[in-house]
Amino acid sequence: MADIAITRSISLHDWEIVEVFVRASGPGGQNVNKTSSAVQLRFNVAGSPNLPERVKARIVGSGDSRLTKEGELVIHAERHRTQEANRRDALERLKKLIRDANIQPRKRIATRPTLGSQKRRLAAKKQRGEVKANRGRVKLD
Repeated sequence: MADIAITRSISLHDWEIVEVFVRASGPGGQNVNKTSSAVQLRFNVAGSPNLPERVKARIVGSGDSRLTKEGELVIHAERHRTQEANRRDALERLKKLIRDANIQPRKRIATRPTLGSQKRRLAAKKQRGEVKANRGRVKLD
């Protein structure tokens, strides 16, 4: 049983990843009609014992369209003409997705608006109000 290294602390078992080979569209001439060179990689994010909970939560909560309701990630790779190149491409895309989810976003530090920015904002609001107040019917005396 081989492990697939993602980061220093995260690695996946090869049995967690399911690859299905399907026919690809695009270039390839007549060969595309008889070979299944596209790869559909499936990985159960929610059920993986090797992913930390924070990484799982970040991937599932990302709203990625490749996620199913059951928490399974489906990556479709058909960029290349050969099955092996598409397998590598799909696996690299999975690794990148997990690495990106592993990076913890920085927390925003709340700051107060400066006095100058407050004055500029109020001046812009006042000017806009004057523009709107000047609209309407013109009274002729």
